[in-house]
Amino acid sequence: MPVAAIFLPLLGAFIAGFFGRIIGDRGAQLTTCTALVVSAILGVILFFEVAVGGHDQSVRLWTWIDTGDLQVDWALRFDTLSAVMVAVVTVVSAMVHIYSVGYMAHDPGVPRFMSYLSLFTFFMLMLVTADNFVQLFFGWEGVGLCSYLLVGFWYDRPTANAAAIKAFVVNRIGDFGFALGIFAVYEIFGSLQFDTVFQAAPDVAHNTIPFFGHEVDALTLSCILLFVGAMGKSAQIGLHTWLPDAMEGPTPVSALIHAATMVTAGVFMVARFSPLFEYAPVALGVVCVIGATTAIFAASVGMAQNDIKKVIAYSTCSQLGYMFFAAGVSAYSAGIFHLMTHAFFKALLFLAAGSVIHALAGEQDMRKMGGLWRHIPWTYALMWIGSLSLAGIGIPGVFGFSGFYSKDVIVEAAWAAGTGVGLYAYCIGVAAAFLTAFYSWRLIFLTFHGTPRASAETMHHVHESPWVMIGPLLVLGTGAIFAGIFGFHLFVGEGRAEFWRDSILVLPGHDTIEGAHHVPFLVSIAPLVAGLIGILVAYYAYIARPEFPGLVVARFRALYLFLLNKWYFDELYDLLIVRPAMALGFGLWKKGDGAVIDGLGPDGISARTLDMSVLTSRLQTGYLYHYAFAMLIGVVVLVTWYLLRLAG
Repeated sequence: MPVAAIFLPLLGAFIAGFFGRIIGDRGAQLTTCTALVVSAILGVILFFEVAVGGHDQSVRLWTWIDTGDLQVDWALRFDTLSAVMVAVVTVVSAMVHIYSVGYMAHDPGVPRFMSYLSLFTFFMLMLVTADNFVQLFFGWEGVGLCSYLLVGFWYDRPTANAAAIKAFVVNRIGDFGFALGIFAVYEIFGSLQFDTVFQAAPDVAHNTIPFFGHEVDALTLSCILLFVGAMGKSAQIGLHTWLPDAMEGPTPVSALIHAATMVTAGVFMVARFSPLFEYAPVALGVVCVIGATTAIFAASVGMAQNDIKKVIAYSTCSQLGYMFFAAGVSAYSAGIFHLMTHAFFKALLFLAAGSVIHALAGEQDMRKMGGLWRHIPWTYALMWIGSLSLAGIGIPGVFGFSGFYSKDVIVEAAWAAGTGVGLYAYCIGVAAAFLTAFYSWRLIFLTFHGTPRASAETMHHVHESPWVMIGPLLVLGTGAIFAGIFGFHLFVGEGRAEFWRDSILVLPGHDTIEGAHHVPFLVSIAPLVAGLIGILVAYYAYIARPEFPGLVVARFRALYLFLLNKWYFDELYDLLIVRPAMALGFGLWKKGDGAVIDGLGPDGISARTLDMSVLTSRLQTGYLYHYAFAMLIGVVVLVTWYLLRLAG
């Protein structure tokens, strides 16, 4: 059963990809959707058997690498952390597959699309069930490959091609750091098997390793390099620039990347390597600061975006920041808890946004929407559910949406850490909660309320999505409502120790989750209050006084442009990296390769040979008197030479 849950998506991808022309669109959809639904059912069963039932297991398939001291098995590791991820990935992916049947119904490349989706899911499953660093790297690079294929799926669009290349290149930067981290781990431990490395971590906790001529803490260096990989995959500040551009792909791709695959890989990786990070407090501090900074950066940018998908994309970036700063204060289980709830409500939000785009015949600019709630009531209601969960709205002690339980415990854990970086993360978390609620209801009010801003012809054709698209939204909406309250006890409540067992390590004195349950009431209620204030401000700005945003933009235009242009990261990278690299490359091409290498090498030799041949050809005139004259000159030269020899 565990093996089937992992390899069924690969089987579906193989059939749809290689036999799509034979089985057709319907055949490809049926094959991949069936494989994913069965995989999701097995994934849920596996969750209850392994995580809840406590029956950890490892399935060794074969020996992959056996050379010298390096031996790597291909094995599937099923502990609580893996079981949670398998269940989340397969369930969300199954819903995305079914939704795609309706969303991509008229696309000419349906078999290819469904194959890519299933392959994406398989690589993510390989990543989360990896038993060693090399196998994890295989899944890590696999999801990067599939993201390139899916973001650039509409390859006839230059913007999609550019976005796919950008995602691929930026992730290569992060993956270079990740690969260096793996090399460092092998240098330190002499093994790449998780169990071997984790067991030996306490013994090398204070060892040093040479790095650029300096002796640095071995585990700190390794963990920071590994985290660089997570920054690329999970779009943390500095390596985040690919994420908004990735919206050029079809909406189901956005949902899968942001909810269950790709960007969640970094959070999973840090939690998986908790036995290393726990002995590297400096690295944990870096994770916390980067995560918190990303949370506020992305939330601030999301306020000013007008593309409905980009608003949700920056929301993902911000929520990933929450997950990382949870890991940075040793609240790994809270980060994974938020990853799980976030998968439901973020997939719901993306697919609901896809439903809006579908209703408006491809329109994504919220400034051209408005007044849609009566036309697409199911989508409207589900968008509210997703937004309430994202904003973490609930009634303490009574009931809350999923994000209410998972996000609040992260913020409380940051306070309970009692450190400078923990306090920084707490303050940022509360501020980001306000911004999150504001941009979420800005999206709702601009999209669904007010006077319709689309053309009369467009509004005439607005219609609710078919049930093949609404059905998956209902499943995800159920998760967005109830996943938090049902998972709280196991993930971060009193049952967490028995639930997580050895899959996550938290050293004595680092248990911020326990401290989170005992923070002052005002500390715990602050994120909820900030969220409610954010909703009220959005209502005032976009419903009560719709002219108010224009006045603010006019008054603070520089700040607005700063946020609209995403803190000018793209422009800064273009100035500091892209243009100098282009100038250097152009110079080496024209001056180095063209003038020097080719000029003195192949091109130069061939040019001189041509010149000599031209000169030589001029001797072959075809006139008899020229040849006679040449012969006479030759006779004179020979006679002269002979006479000179006799005289000597």
